Amino acid sequence: MIPVQNIYYMLAYAYHVLNENGYKDIETEQFDNVGELCAAILAKGVALQLKRGLGKEYIPQTEPLSSLRGKIDIAESIKTQSILRKQLVCTYDDFTVNSYMNRILKSTMELLIRSDISRARKKELRKLLVFFGDVEPLNVYDINWRIQYNRNNQSYRMLISICYLVVKGLLQSNTAGSTKLTDFLDEQRMCRLYEKFILEYYRKEHPEIKASASQIPWQLDDDFSSMLPVMQTDIMLSEGNTVLIIDAKYYGHITQSQYGVHTLHSGNLYQVFTYVKNKDAEFGDEPHAVSGMLLYAQTDETVQPNHVYHMSGNQITVRTLNLNLPFKKIAAQLDEIVESHFLNA
Repeated sequence: MIPVQNIYYMLAYAYHVLNENGYKDIETEQFDNVGELCAAILAKGVALQLKRGLGKEYIPQTEPLSSLRGKIDIAESIKTQSILRKQLVCTYDDFTVNSYMNRILKSTMELLIRSDISRARKKELRKLLVFFGDVEPLNVYDINWRIQYNRNNQSYRMLISICYLVVKGLLQSNTAGSTKLTDFLDEQRMCRLYEKFILEYYRKEHPEIKASASQIPWQLDDDFSSMLPVMQTDIMLSEGNTVLIIDAKYYGHITQSQYGVHTLHSGNLYQVFTYVKNKDAEFGDEPHAVSGMLLYAQTDETVQPNHVYHMSGNQITVRTLNLNLPFKKIAAQLDEIVESHFLNA
């Protein structure tokens, strides 16, 4: 079980905005569950956004009007016989706070108010909802999370990400109609957060190396690549021609067992080996060193892999990251990976 405070640190690295001064007091709070933590972050973030001003966007509107605005929809005016009421159906763009992202924020806050978070947190959210009077709520189960961000709405990126975690985590309703905080972050969402946390940690704490989630091109003999899948890495660390490809895995069970014999998931090992060999071939005759790592989040299981394999000229490491420690010790584990692969190279 990962301490809630460590979830905060993971979110803080994954979404850089949490390192701003406005969020610093959250770091010292104690939370009983991840839902409370997300509610606190969302409340603080929405309050800061209100100080900047809620983002507005042009929303297409079509309605019968007594005075002309925008374009006249002749066909709809005839169909609805609005002219008999001395009106014409007009289509126009309304610059309004009723944007899709504001609607997501309002809907998520209303969902949290119906959940089993603390009364003080609900009161805080209700105060914020007063400023969303002109914003229409959405059906949280039908939200389209594919949001296009630009320089005008970048401040919403972290807020919408927190809303995503909240909505996807609050899916079980009890008979009273309120929403229950269950196992808030399931394996799939924790896996995404785990990957992003590790990548952003290395970007921030180790600027001396390049950290990216790069794609690796297939090294083909005839350039025919039809139907080949994209090789998308979770984390690629590089310094010159020294490369470490990390495949971050968050599973309930790290190994598979049969007749008492524990083995690694073959698909995971095949994947990182393929990444390493294709990246290795990319350098050609240049001096280089490419290695790979399966970095599992440590579980409560008895068997925890910690092995280094040498395969066809490349090093493949399998190890675990203990997220149940004070965060300084988690950071030390990540730092040790860089030190062993780059500083001693």
